[in-house]
Amino acid sequence: MVPIWLENPKASEEDVAACRAMIRQGSRTFFAASLLLPCAVRSPAYTLYAFCRFADDEVDGEDSEKDAVARLRERLALAYEGRPLPTATDRAFADMVARYAIPRAIPEALLEGLGWDTEGRRYEDLSGVFAYSARVAATVGAMMTLLMGVRDPDTLARACDLGVAMQITNICRDIGEDARMGRIYMPLAWMREEGLDPDAWLADPVFDERIARVVARMLAAADVLYTRAEAGIAKLPFGCRPGILAARIMYAEIGRVIEANGLDSVSQRAYVPGRRKLELLARAFAAAPLVPKAEPSEPLAETRFLVEAVEAHQLGRIRPDPARTAWWDLNRRVVWVLDLFERLGQREISAADRGRGARFVRLET
Repeated sequence: MVPIWLENPKASEEDVAACRAMIRQGSRTFFAASLLLPCAVRSPAYTLYAFCRFADDEVDGEDSEKDAVARLRERLALAYEGRPLPTATDRAFADMVARYAIPRAIPEALLEGLGWDTEGRRYEDLSGVFAYSARVAATVGAMMTLLMGVRDPDTLARACDLGVAMQITNICRDIGEDARMGRIYMPLAWMREEGLDPDAWLADPVFDERIARVVARMLAAADVLYTRAEAGIAKLPFGCRPGILAARIMYAEIGRVIEANGLDSVSQRAYVPGRRKLELLARAFAAAPLVPKAEPSEPLAETRFLVEAVEAHQLGRIRPDPARTAWWDLNRRVVWVLDLFERLGQREISAADRGRGARFVRLET
């Protein structure tokens, strides 16, 4: 049953437009890929991104990061009570979680991951990195799947796989930047196996073959999850597949660029040029109808709690119907994205040459 207050939703068209503006300014590539999504999914996706972006910025921008996380938890509670704070992001988010029956445990897990960042938590093994990635990235994949009207446990598990894979790619791309901020997300045990003392390396983060081997292992782990995720993309509504496959392909390409750079992401930051993104976008569009299905498989142990949260929260949802997106409309959206990538390509290359790549780790695509 839908909450009564949704009959008079808290969010206005202006609130949703504000969320859209936030994503357009904050992550141009994510915004471009989102244009491949059906409108029924695209609008709430902007809201989801705006919430995640706002939460991340709040934590990164506060003198007392722990206080910021506490305040975000209070705002989340108000949103789930149908009494959001009077901001565009809060109102739109409150509408979204009620309309799509998003279990509170999922955004709470996202905030927990942000809390781990404020604690400076490190991770002994790959399972620890998975657990962190489950919170700051798989949560987003799970919520995006719900926005598409899909609640199947196996599809959700594959969406979580994709989120974890993307976060591991992020970690591999940002090793140098994170180190200069006093953060390590690589498995500490893997560093020690290479003869590296994590604290000593953090005091003087330099690239060598030992770091290269750690990065190679992490990228290999991400590639396994990217492959697993494709089985979930095949189960999404047809109109949603190109956008999600494009995100999967373009993000995995970051790993290929890191490899082409000799696995050095300490002294340089990998980026995918605009024209290469165009090629990958065309590949995603062509491959979307052909993504093979696979037999269901168990979720990662570290993401299982997200799938179970959805299974325990089945009532009161409103499902969009993106599966009915017409082929001609999908073609039109591809043209929009191609045009946007063309216009952004030179800007991205110029910014990279000046060393000004954006560092929105969790959601930049």
